[in-house]
Amino acid sequence: MKINIAIDGPAGSGKSTVASLVAEKLGYLYIDTGAMYRALTYQAITHEIKPSEEGSLMQLLNRMDFKLSDEGNQMLVNEEQLGEEIRTREVTSHVSEVSAHRLIREAMVKKQQQLATEKGVVLDGRDIGTFVLPDAELKIYLFATATERANRRHQENVQKGIESSYEEIYNDLIERDRYDTSRAYAPLKQADDAEPLDTTNLTITEVIETIVNRARLKESETNDL
Repeated sequence: MKINIAIDGPAGSGKSTVASLVAEKLGYLYIDTGAMYRALTYQAITHEIKPSEEGSLMQLLNRMDFKLSDEGNQMLVNEEQLGEEIRTREVTSHVSEVSAHRLIREAMVKKQQQLATEKGVVLDGRDIGTFVLPDAELKIYLFATATERANRRHQENVQKGIESSYEEIYNDLIERDRYDTSRAYAPLKQADDAEPLDTTNLTITEVIETIVNRARLKESETNDL
């Protein structure tokens, strides 16, 4: 029997990449919740709305329709597929502030829960196991040292041909960790029943295999109930 999987963790811990590949291995749907907040942030920048303007952000969010593509592996916003425009440094530098608003998070949680009405989904974010899918059968908390996370993101940018500064990335991650863990509503934290997974010294293949094995064990346990 299929289960739901919640993967949480700080910025740069590889949640999105790991979650999508785990879903692919298990034949599950992957829902990129971080992309939803990034899409809103990108739209806010485009419409010259400040990250602090919660009311204007809510009006913008109310006009955004999120759905999965027919293939089930791409997030669509108003029928358009999200691209690299939501991954820019400008979006990254503002997304934590945008997503910290209580009304924004409450609205996003409802949208994410609507996308995950059936079993067999993998969601990643910062409050999946605590708020979005508190009843998920498997909860994983991914983490790594800030040094390792910054190095991974720097190397990824270099491979993509994107101008990159390790020092700037490291400082951005530290600031985002501080913001995400200290926000008043739904802060980043490990759910009480989540399984911690330190990826600092693990390859992505090892991380995926670990989670897939745990998921299959949970599937087996669910079948036995």
